[in-house]
Amino acid sequence: MDFRPTDQQRMLAAVARDFLDKRWPLAVAQDVARDGRGLPNDVWRELAALGWAGLRVPGDLGGSEASLLDVVLLAEEMGRAAFPARYVTSAVVATAIIAAGTSAQRQRVLPAMSAGDRFATLALAEPDGSGPDGIALTAEVGRTLDGVKRFVLDADAADHVIVAARGGGGVTLVLVDARHPGVGVSSTTTMAGDRLFEVTFAGVPVRADDVIGPAGGGRAILDEALAHGAVARAAEIVGTAQRILDLTVEHAKVRVQSGRPIGAFQAIQHACADLLRDVETARGLVYHAAWRVDAGRDAATAIAMASAYAGTRGLAVARRAHQIFGAMGYSAEHPLHLLHKRIHAASVESDRAAHLDTIARAIGLA
Repeated sequence: MDFRPTDQQRMLAAVARDFLDKRWPLAVAQDVARDGRGLPNDVWRELAALGWAGLRVPGDLGGSEASLLDVVLLAEEMGRAAFPARYVTSAVVATAIIAAGTSAQRQRVLPAMSAGDRFATLALAEPDGSGPDGIALTAEVGRTLDGVKRFVLDADAADHVIVAARGGGGVTLVLVDARHPGVGVSSTTTMAGDRLFEVTFAGVPVRADDVIGPAGGGRAILDEALAHGAVARAAEIVGTAQRILDLTVEHAKVRVQSGRPIGAFQAIQHACADLLRDVETARGLVYHAAWRVDAGRDAATAIAMASAYAGTRGLAVARRAHQIFGAMGYSAEHPLHLLHKRIHAASVESDRAAHLDTIARAIGLA
């Protein structure tokens, strides 16, 4: 088992870091999070021109057919830069769902998504439930879609909304035109500046050619796409935690107390060593999960371990960094403030209890 990045993958990560350092430095990320304007379309198109929006798209549809580990390395760099979460939602989760659709659906949507001309978002959570088991909105072919979805990322700018609904005796996935007059969008305030919206559907027709996969048979498609998204989201947390570690070590080298840098004190040294341990362990778990997916092996437990650990220890890294930085780390002007909130938001999205249940079953305790 060898899931170390190849030379080509290391080059992808290096190019990503260079691009994001220039086009999305932390100062820009902080400004965008504060004013709520969201990701500029020109940045998304530049990202797509590098081939990143189509990493998981089949080659005959304008994509690269890249591995999940490729996505993980890119997502890690995006986490380091506090880049908006749109990438994971559209280029990983939504792409995986649409790729399971008909040839006509794939031809209609994926080439434009790969080119950066369109992007898709997922409407899953509802007022009374956040995961696939909490879906109550119904969708039947020949009828209309009427109801509410919450926490839909960038819904105001999306071209397509993939709606997870009940129908056909199970979960039905419907590809909805976000510009349909029956689709309404209202913003939701968030802690980390992510642009989440409540989306209402009123009289939106459900046509057979808009159903992704068989009616009532969308749960397996949805679960697989969410699993891949969970790995990518965990990679974002790792990248964010790594940036926090880098900032903290640099601070420990230059912050002087009692006539010497605080990094000269053993308590600070050991605290930074703890941060490094947590980041490296989380990174190894995420890479292992991606490797198992790419190798076609059972990855459920590995994904659960990576997601649960990255979320828990990522928050621990951020909290310990605040202790080392002191009061300045709590200032909204300092990047630690945003990085901590982004880890917290990502960890909230992850169903830690469900991940731990998966792990418990794997070791025979449930």
